[in-house]
Amino acid sequence: MAADPADQFCVAEERSGHCAVVDGNFLYVWGGYVSIEENEVYLPSDELWIYDMDSGLWTMHLMEGELPTSMSGSCGASINGKLYIFGGFDDKGYSNRLYYVNLRTKTGTYRWKKITNFKGQPPTPRDKLSCWVYKNRLIYFGGYGCRKHNELSDCFDVHDAFWEGQIFWGWHNDVHVFDTTTQTWSQPTIRGGDPPQPRAAHTCAVLGNKGYIFGGRVLQTRMNDLHCLNLDTWTWSGRINISGEKPRDRSWHTLTPIGDDRLFLFGGLSSDNVPLSDGWIHSIATNGWKQLTHLPKSRPRLWHTACLGQEGEVMVFGGSKDDLLFMDTGHCSDLLIFQTQPYSLLRLCLDCIGKNAALLENQIPCLPSKLLQEVLKKITFWAAMTHRQERKAETERQSQLHST
Repeated sequence: MAADPADQFCVAEERSGHCAVVDGNFLYVWGGYVSIEENEVYLPSDELWIYDMDSGLWTMHLMEGELPTSMSGSCGASINGKLYIFGGFDDKGYSNRLYYVNLRTKTGTYRWKKITNFKGQPPTPRDKLSCWVYKNRLIYFGGYGCRKHNELSDCFDVHDAFWEGQIFWGWHNDVHVFDTTTQTWSQPTIRGGDPPQPRAAHTCAVLGNKGYIFGGRVLQTRMNDLHCLNLDTWTWSGRINISGEKPRDRSWHTLTPIGDDRLFLFGGLSSDNVPLSDGWIHSIATNGWKQLTHLPKSRPRLWHTACLGQEGEVMVFGGSKDDLLFMDTGHCSDLLIFQTQPYSLLRLCLDCIGKNAALLENQIPCLPSKLLQEVLKKITFWAAMTHRQERKAETERQSQLHST
């Protein structure tokens, strides 16, 4: 029986505060939450959504093993084909548990494993933290969470306190390292420089041996400062002085490394609570920001994810188009793709054939078998894109009819 096109061209459910990573030609999405009748509902922790970049198709796989709880604000990162999830927030509070799943499974079964036999001391429970991946290590910075009275230190700005239990909530600027080869937690000795102010809902990216941080929130302040940490010498840069214009203050944005010396900043929530749709490129060589002027103003995103594809495209998935603090209803399920460098000639040719498959239907079967397989994937890709655009247009048309 033929598959229903609506099922074949399904997309991952709308969500914010989720995790996403790229491994090979696939984008993997896990976790997060949606709003249903003003209630925050965490998405099932046994669901892994996979997007095939070649075909443009989504599939959902049920997961097994030691399942994490359903959470938002966890920090996801991949090393050598494994997705690691640390921290997050659920109905019981903040987490400092660490899990991983092998994405390159040969059996098609995705099995969670909770890491319990580690050495060293993990970070205190928190969410909305960020991570650098460097030399098989996960290097975590910041986040919002809770500490006991005897855990208070200079790396923690107190937001609120429950005195009876001596529990404090607030923002962090500490650095913690998990070595995936030795299963060891450690805190590096910072050897110099001024660390960034404690914060959460910031973003991190690695270029070479430097870990960059931009923006985030502490108390009622959102920031637009840029810092970097040398991941070999453990020295902070201090606030990097930028030449020329720069992005406005924000939190819940993304920062994605593109090429060897550029960072792509997208979206977030501004200091005056406006969802942002702007994109910026930071050049390490010129130490300056340049705003992208061709981005649509009607597609703001915050608390989304952004991952780099194999041809330099940045794939933004999910997030919200509304201010989550005041109108938490605008969660998204669409995938925004930003082309940050010219595509290869082969990619352009495949796209051209895929878009014009109806005109070329007699010639396509004559292609060499390997090239034919690539072309068939592109035909599926553009069929999926067309179907989703038509369905979106019909939904918008029906909405306008109901409103009038």
